[in-house]
Amino acid sequence: MKYILAIDQGTTSSRALIVNHKGEIIAVGQHPFEQIYPQSGWVEHRLDDIWASTLSAIQDAIEKGGIDPLAIAAIAITNQRETACAWDRKSGDPLHHAIVWQDRRTSNRCQELKREGIEPKIQKKTGLLADPYFSATKFEWLLKSAQLSEKNLALGTVDSFLIARLSGLKSHVTDASNASRTLLMDLRKLKWDSELLKLFGIREDFLPEIVASSGECAITRGLDFLPDGIPITGIVGDQQAALFGQCCFNVSESKCTLGTGAFVLINTGNEPVFSQNKLLTTVAWQIGNHTCYALEGSAFIAGAAIEWLREGLGLIKEASELDTLAQTVSDTEEVVFVPALTGLGAPYWKTEARGMLKGLTRGTTRGQIARAVIEGIALEITELIEAMEKDMDHAVPMLKVDGGASRSRLLLQELADLLECPVVRPQIVESTALGAAYLAGLGIGYWKNTEELETFWQPETSFEPRPVPEHIAHLKMKWTLAIESL
Repeated sequence: MKYILAIDQGTTSSRALIVNHKGEIIAVGQHPFEQIYPQSGWVEHRLDDIWASTLSAIQDAIEKGGIDPLAIAAIAITNQRETACAWDRKSGDPLHHAIVWQDRRTSNRCQELKREGIEPKIQKKTGLLADPYFSATKFEWLLKSAQLSEKNLALGTVDSFLIARLSGLKSHVTDASNASRTLLMDLRKLKWDSELLKLFGIREDFLPEIVASSGECAITRGLDFLPDGIPITGIVGDQQAALFGQCCFNVSESKCTLGTGAFVLINTGNEPVFSQNKLLTTVAWQIGNHTCYALEGSAFIAGAAIEWLREGLGLIKEASELDTLAQTVSDTEEVVFVPALTGLGAPYWKTEARGMLKGLTRGTTRGQIARAVIEGIALEITELIEAMEKDMDHAVPMLKVDGGASRSRLLLQELADLLECPVVRPQIVESTALGAAYLAGLGIGYWKNTEELETFWQPETSFEPRPVPEHIAHLKMKWTLAIESL
């Protein structure tokens, strides 16, 4: 019996999963790590914390699964994407804290690019917008403001850093899906763009080699918890991994991952579709010479709003209590919540926006606030999908969902009602790790093709839209007025 080890390195924790040939998850290890907030709008991670939590997660998963590390056929890596890392390529030592995708310190630089009229050129080449969300301005800040030594400097996203450490510093690579999130890769050529490198003052030799998402790119070396020679055969950004894990292999199939943020991706096939509605065009995955593209809408806050209710306001003790509290009322009346706690993502891209809880009265209850948070998350996702439908010129027939916040039945029902299409939660919601594992398995012939993988995907619950036009009209009116007032 052989297994795939899938590493899912996320924003708040690192996870490792053992996947068998039937696509079943037989063991999971998970370790959180510290979030660092040096000042308002800044978010950082220690690279050594990421590495230590990854090692602990791997060791836990192997122990829980009761497997021999020699039985690991391949390793998959999926990761928080735009987070910028810098390390010494000879020693592997971090040269600065990682600058997390949520970080907004380069907002002024992005505004400068927009004022100079450079954003349309960036979008044409990369499919992205000039926003501090992406890696290039973070790399630029590290080079200029952190004054990193250029000797032995390696830059990359989290996947590159982990592969460097796993390979005994022999490999400096990233895949096309992660590279497409940097503002530095030509979306069609799948190569670093010399004009963009010059714009941000980044030397190409600082950056990793761009490889396919599936296929051997490195092997383990010099680790005391894994044998040498295990191939790393799957690399993919977390949201693209979830699209693959949800088996959205055909054009117009879509998914929404409800994690810290909400990320909607729709498969657009082998040609990039450039958005007219401020969505992102991204590489979904590359297998061999075949590249699949996607449109993406990103909302920075989803599950994080539920955490805010729990940790910030103390309205609930556990996330699982959210639906129960929200169902103590049937309507929020005029209360509306805009989840812009770290700015607004697509389709607005308002870095300066802040969250809003509007329409409060003396009679507003805890239940109404909880329900407003659920509605606010559903409404921001609805706007993303409506923008996708305009770009694709047809309606989304069904939305697959995953991630921690997909446990909220009330949220998924609101989504179905707003979208007027079924919202489907699968039996296994670990879509991100599974997607990476599937790509790694395809890379070594562990699974034959995507048709075999499709047999693993099974629906758990389908939320069908209800005919509630007055409710939907009222929600959208409150939302529009709130957004206009930001």
